[in-house]
Amino acid sequence: MPRLAIITPSYAPDFELCVDLHRSIQAHCVGPVQQHVIVPRRDRARFGQLAGALLHDVTEFLPRSMRKLPAVNGWVNLRRPFPPLRGWITQQIVKLAAAARSDADVVLLVDSDIEFVRPFGADHFIRDGTVRFYRKPREIDTRLPRHLLWHQVARNLLGLPPATPPLNDYVCWPAPWDPRIVRALLRRVESVTGRPWATAIGAQLHFSEEILYGVFVDEVLGAPATSYATDDMLCLGYSAEVPLDERGLTERIERISPDDIAVMISAKSGTPLPLRRAVLAAHFPAGERRAVD
Repeated sequence: MPRLAIITPSYAPDFELCVDLHRSIQAHCVGPVQQHVIVPRRDRARFGQLAGALLHDVTEFLPRSMRKLPAVNGWVNLRRPFPPLRGWITQQIVKLAAAARSDADVVLLVDSDIEFVRPFGADHFIRDGTVRFYRKPREIDTRLPRHLLWHQVARNLLGLPPATPPLNDYVCWPAPWDPRIVRALLRRVESVTGRPWATAIGAQLHFSEEILYGVFVDEVLGAPATSYATDDMLCLGYSAEVPLDERGLTERIERISPDDIAVMISAKSGTPLPLRRAVLAAHFPAGERRAVD
């Protein structure tokens, strides 16, 4: 049976969301799975309540040259002190490093604001030895300027020529990755840039690890890595940074596809946690929600 690893970077403000995610993994995952929860050192005691999850200090996945800046959400790389690393760039470096170290057949990147609502397992994300590859063709154009920047940065890191929009979108939640491909991807970045991959990525002001992975699979590897391509995330998502009220959240949940296995309501939306829990509990069997411990 294929081995599945789930990687979840988190921190104290998202603890309750991570509790719900962890509970949903225990309730719905079919077959062997190991969740890796990666948090700042100061938050380890709190996240230690998640029985069964492997807890990691974020520094386990960062080069020794990267140091936390006091009192701000940023880091500095002593190899290249300027500009300092934004917190979200550091988190993406952590995801890449954790995936590259995994010996699982499939790694699933799952942020704390995702909750599984239906049974799932490694077989959802691997077919004939190929890991599921999310690609939404011709989705990115001038309406999504940040995505265009992410594509440009990815192509520079991979040594690829510029591309003309519309471009493919590779951002999805949860995100299935093949650890072998991640390792090859990081070797490519080092070969192209002549620098350690974390230093090369950390120097970027705009970056998406999922766009980097997608461009690498699509334009560097090609078949057979692309043979299980799909535009279905298997997840109902809400990524706007605007709170949902009860009516809005209920209407959204009622649009869930029969094939969806998860729901993502962005933590940045500010949707109240009690409301989120109540609406999800009303739409999915309460008996399937186990206690954390």
